[in-house]
Amino acid sequence: MKFQGYPRPDGKIGTRNHILILPTVACANETCRIIAENLPEAVSLVNQNGCGEVNVNRKITQTVLSGLAANPNVFGTLMIGLGCELNQIEDMSEIIRSKTNKPLEGLLIQEEGGTLNTINKGLRIAQNLVREASSCQREPFDLSHLTVGIECGGSDSTSGLVANPVAGRLSDLLVDLGGTAMFSETTEIIGAEHLLAERAASPEVSRKIFEIVERREKQLQSVNEDVRSGQPSPGNKEGGLSTIEEKSLGCIHKGGTSPVMEIVEYAENPESKGLVIMDTPGYDVLSVTAKVAGGCQVIIFTTGRGNPIGNPIAPVLKVTANKDTFVKMKDNTDLYFGEVLEGKRSINDVGDDLLEEVILIANGKRTKAEVYGFGFTETVMSRACDYV
Repeated sequence: MKFQGYPRPDGKIGTRNHILILPTVACANETCRIIAENLPEAVSLVNQNGCGEVNVNRKITQTVLSGLAANPNVFGTLMIGLGCELNQIEDMSEIIRSKTNKPLEGLLIQEEGGTLNTINKGLRIAQNLVREASSCQREPFDLSHLTVGIECGGSDSTSGLVANPVAGRLSDLLVDLGGTAMFSETTEIIGAEHLLAERAASPEVSRKIFEIVERREKQLQSVNEDVRSGQPSPGNKEGGLSTIEEKSLGCIHKGGTSPVMEIVEYAENPESKGLVIMDTPGYDVLSVTAKVAGGCQVIIFTTGRGNPIGNPIAPVLKVTANKDTFVKMKDNTDLYFGEVLEGKRSINDVGDDLLEEVILIANGKRTKAEVYGFGFTETVMSRACDYV
């Protein structure tokens, strides 16, 4: 099986052909937004960070931003900074170039003489990038070049019963075809970590699964917080999930049954093919951001109660098995899996269909989030001790 993707000079394959207008600090957000809104295929994001950060948080910011620029769905990047911030544009340039050799340009608002001058110059630079990107043509590639991130948010009982197992079937199929499936949210495997550890491809991976859970709990305990104060969320409880362990047992179905090949740090790219777990908090927007920074070209987002988020770089396909949610949030939800609950179809059959849909998305079919422009700027980055 193949998909039609965009080859990159670093050897990776994109499912989209974006020009990223990247604010390296919060002060440049509006400048980037205005440039991106005036050019086809240009995207931007809201970066709340880049200055006033302790070193550990600055490193996280740089890891996420550079990972987004290196994502295969990006043809090239125009960075825009202010000039006096902690996250200097020269540092960002060096970090990005260590990850990819794609086109990269940069501007500083203070050096260009203000916002209007920066917008005008940025438009000219970005226009050239758009023209260069337009010469790229899709080519056929094996699914081994595809990395799909699998996320859950606004979960209810239908998530663990149907939506996540269907996504798990997709994960197994993709892994069998040589591709990579990635799920995350470490706080949402608490209570089920032993089940994942039993599937680890090596003793080292098994040890790391327990390690990331223990590290996440200790991090919160160090500031007198308990992970159970935020998990399950109020919406999860209203949807029928009573404990963090019950939620975790449903969440891990996203990973199917394949061996766990690797544990990767927050927003880092995996070195292995197959099933990968990324260590992130359980906040879904933050987790999606991290997986896209980690190289995912497509995101599958399972939800029980509904969620409107998208992503500026990777298409986000939202799926549910809750009929009420699918009807009420039809503008936000792409696929309905409730036929499994109704006894009309099997999880495997629907999972097979989901793989076909993922290939269509990889070939260029747009998700509802892309069509309506929902969630295109929504990015959240982890901090040293923040989210559960």
